[in-house]
Amino acid sequence: MSAIRAENTKPEMALRQALHRLGYRYVLHDSRLPGKPDLVFPRSKVALQVRGCFWHLHSCLDGHLPRSHAKYWRPKLHKNAQRDRRNDRKLREMGWHLIVVWECQCRNSLLLARQVDRIVRLLNDRKPLFRDGR
Repeated sequence: MSAIRAENTKPEMALRQALHRLGYRYVLHDSRLPGKPDLVFPRSKVALQVRGCFWHLHSCLDGHLPRSHAKYWRPKLHKNAQRDRRNDRKLREMGWHLIVVWECQCRNSLLLARQVDRIVRLLNDRKPLFRDGR
């Protein structure tokens, strides 16, 4: 399990590259925020978490509990999901908008493009105004 990455995963890198290509800049893995979100857009107060389906119990096919060693995996994966909910709540209480992107939503270029479009729309909606109201 030491080979399992928490940062710079393939889905995260694909999203980062797509957003960067479109001109969006972000802070990576900001440890000052609960859950250490993968991408943080401070001006818009938007945090982005890219979650692995297996490790965070997504409802897709990859998010299932393994049958073997269930006594080990069940508490571990449920604890991950519980921690996610706690950190998500804290972020929202701090006034941040959280976007969760699942690994299965980045499997191919069409699915990835949909997620990028969703993120870009939210970022554009939350653009901070200049002092003169523009």
